Amino acid sequence: MSGEARERDDDVDLLIDAWSRRLPDVDLTPLDVMSRLRRVALRLARLRAEAFFSAGLSVWEFDVLAALRRADEPHELSPAQLIESTMIGSAAMTNRLEKLAARGLVERRPNPRDGRGVLVRLSPEGTERVDAAMTELVRREAEELAGLSREEQGILTRLLGRLLV
Repeated sequence: MSGEARERDDDVDLLIDAWSRRLPDVDLTPLDVMSRLRRVALRLARLRAEAFFSAGLSVWEFDVLAALRRADEPHELSPAQLIESTMIGSAAMTNRLEKLAARGLVERRPNPRDGRGVLVRLSPEGTERVDAAMTELVRREAEELAGLSREEQGILTRLLGRLLV
């Protein structure tokens, strides 16, 4: 982004200026994008944690509950499906499910298709909390994006999508 598009130099501009003095032969233009993306990601992580905390959840609790909430009725998945959805290990998932069940946010029951397995279902309390957390997250994210027009948000969405591929 050119300096003309912003009202003043930001921290990334200052960082790039400092590095350009140390490494004058290195093209630092990728930092214009990637350093800003990193800073936005850090700000988003804080925003998300605050939104989830407002609903009485930690980030990891939200991740598991949200995976269950996105599942079709009765919002029930196997631990293996939750592991795949949240991309965490088996031991960590077992620990998380125990804690969520102790808080009454999920219920576990035997899997009728597999006598050794269990199914994890979102409880009414879990549904209430994850819905509240998501509602608050969307509200806060909308506030963060308020400085961009719908068109600019669409452009940013498409550009970020290309980076994800």
